Amino acid sequence: AFAYSHEEGTYAYKHYTDDIPQEVKQERLDSLMRIQERISLAVNQSKIDKVFKVMLDREEEDFYIGRTEFDSPEVDPEVLIACGDETLHIGNFYHVEIVNSDDFDLFGRII
Repeated sequence: AFAYSHEEGTYAYKHYTDDIPQEVKQERLDSLMRIQERISLAVNQSKIDKVFKVMLDREEEDFYIGRTEFDSPEVDPEVLIACGDETLHIGNFYHVEIVNSDDFDLFGRII
């Protein structure tokens, strides 16, 4: 949830009060998140059937998890690659075809 805070020393700190009810703030945040999910899904779907250079960051459960050479950790979508018979190495780059996506993640296979 969004937390409002005054920035001391600013004009707003001295002259404005936070009179927006918390439930209104939450409704606005929820609305923005729904819009962002649609945008993110459209961007992710545009990457399906494309090949990217992906660096593996970690392995979790049944997936290697990485990011494309264009993406930042914790900001951009992660690329999930199902663990298979081939052992992959964390920190290495691999060519990955994106085969599916959801709102915030891409799913790929090593080519």
